[in-house]
Amino acid sequence: MSRTDPTPLHRLLTALRHLAPTRPAPPVLYQTSTMAALLAGVYDGDVTVAELLRHGDFGLGTFDALDGEMLVLDGVCHRLRADGTVQRAAADDRVPFAAVTRFPHGRPVTLSGPLDRAATYEAVGRLLTSVNLVHAIRIEGSFARLRCRTVARQPRPYPPLSEATAGQAENVFRDTRGTLAGFFTPDYEQGVSVAGYHLHFLDEPGDHGGHALDFTLTDGQVTVAPLSELRLRLPTTDEFLHARTPSAPLDEQIRRIENG
Repeated sequence: MSRTDPTPLHRLLTALRHLAPTRPAPPVLYQTSTMAALLAGVYDGDVTVAELLRHGDFGLGTFDALDGEMLVLDGVCHRLRADGTVQRAAADDRVPFAAVTRFPHGRPVTLSGPLDRAATYEAVGRLLTSVNLVHAIRIEGSFARLRCRTVARQPRPYPPLSEATAGQAENVFRDTRGTLAGFFTPDYEQGVSVAGYHLHFLDEPGDHGGHALDFTLTDGQVTVAPLSELRLRLPTTDEFLHARTPSAPLDEQIRRIENG
């Protein structure tokens, strides 16, 4: 036997290590840029849709120049336009802000309505592991009414987000089926992301959608998945590096923008 030959004990230990069960990696939330940067008017992306989808098959965000809301479902990136219509985003479309994850397979919980937005959030809140963790949320069901908004493409020089959303387009969908999807984020992440519930909507045919402002859920099923790891990627563009955080309180601005 040469010096390099493994001993029988070494061979046994090596075999046992290969047989040992491996613990699956926890789901990771991958985010590019911050909500505070959007508030400051940083709308040029330096990440493509193709790059983003390498990190997740579920999530939301926006596109260059705020040209539509984003919703990623089952690995497909949808662009939700200001007129309420939807198209599949191109692989080379660029993204100034987005958050995605690999949505784990979980057991859905039935929601019996009618439930308005507050009652739906209360029901979902009872399913959260902790309000100190980010959770991916997917609600599939029927909606008696759903009010959405989508910010239109912004011209240069870019206005702050509070001004860009002042003229946002709103659409109301009635008696429709579809998916509400997005995240619950803890209060301490306000400014990095959007604290509380942030959901986008896509109807069942995949033809219409937007950022959900208000809704009445007739019935549906919700799947909730806790996320304990955050990977934050910050842009290195001149626009981001020289942006100034808005002087008004971030919490007040974000809640006003997100709730319409």
